[in-house]
Amino acid sequence: MAATNVRRMIIWAPLVLLLVAALLWLFRPKPVAVDVSEVRQAALQVTISDEGEARVRDVFVVSAPVAGLMRRVELKAGDHVIPNQTVIARLEPSVPMFLDERSLAEARAGVDAADAATKFAKAQLGRAEAERDFAQSELRRLRALASRQSISQNDLDSAERRAKTAIAAVAEANASLRMRESEYAQARARLLNPTKVTKAAKDCDCVIVHSPVSGSVLRVLQESEMVVAAGTPILEIGDPANMEIQVDLLSEEAVRVRAGQRVLVKGWGGPGALAGVVRRVEPFAYTKVSALGIEEQRVNVLIDLTEPRERWRRLGHGYRVQPSIVVWESDRAVQVPQPALFRDGERWAVFVVENDIARLRHVAVGQYNDTHVEVASGLTTGERIVLHPNDRIGEGTRLVARSGA
Repeated sequence: MAATNVRRMIIWAPLVLLLVAALLWLFRPKPVAVDVSEVRQAALQVTISDEGEARVRDVFVVSAPVAGLMRRVELKAGDHVIPNQTVIARLEPSVPMFLDERSLAEARAGVDAADAATKFAKAQLGRAEAERDFAQSELRRLRALASRQSISQNDLDSAERRAKTAIAAVAEANASLRMRESEYAQARARLLNPTKVTKAAKDCDCVIVHSPVSGSVLRVLQESEMVVAAGTPILEIGDPANMEIQVDLLSEEAVRVRAGQRVLVKGWGGPGALAGVVRRVEPFAYTKVSALGIEEQRVNVLIDLTEPRERWRRLGHGYRVQPSIVVWESDRAVQVPQPALFRDGERWAVFVVENDIARLRHVAVGQYNDTHVEVASGLTTGERIVLHPNDRIGEGTRLVARSGA
């Protein structure tokens, strides 16, 4: 029996081992297909980007200095202007307003009253002139009598006083008549309406508004003939060759920006990126509501273009651009793609591919941009790492690189 059992074990043991090996081979974990990248040392830039606007640095808004009727502005956007020579606008006195029935009746009554006062003043002037003529005639007779000593000196002095008083009364009556005539003219002027006012065709008593600076017309704000108030903006003037870029950044991004940093202006419509430099970071932040309805603190950053004007001469006032401010850069940074990193507790980690086996490696990261991260320690150039690691990958997991990775 013992020999029989031994023979059976010798026969069946290899078969069982083969079966177990086959099952282990069939049910072993399959390698996880992954995308693989390589740790490399290359140039890395960290930029802050946002939508900006190209604008003329110094924009002058020309306004109406006085109220009046502004004739049609002949200048068009893009026209060149010369300081103190180019005529911006002509302002002439505006026409009177229409009178309603009550105002018209009051104005006519005022004319009648002024006409009566003028006639009364003329009558007073006639009486004063008659009194003056009589007083002067009486003075002449009394002087003749006084020369023969037929009257007293007191009577002669009284006659001279009456003559002077009569002359002064005539002057007073003349002044009163002129005042009444002016009131009459003023009352008649209140009856004027737009249909009775003759406008000047070419020559007029106009206020001429000249260009204060040289440059080009950027925008005509009031083109048609119209009645304007004092201070009404007419047009904007600026020098298109003196262009700058304005971008409003989030306040937490603006603290990383300083004057003198290099800028790459993209998305301006021309080939390549335009070079620029940060001129100023304004110290005041303001609240701006985003498209999602979120209140944000924004800071204006001003950028000067350093490219020759022939490169960007088609860039105009108010055009949209996409500036990228370089806040950090290195020519030899050890870097990995951002999708390779993940959090392992409180530390950053990656999976390194060693002989098609995943090995967990903790790393210290430095600067980063939208696509790559600088690795300060933990990796060496040339090592292969897993991109987009998932929960199927752990320490010791067998890996297989996808085709093309």
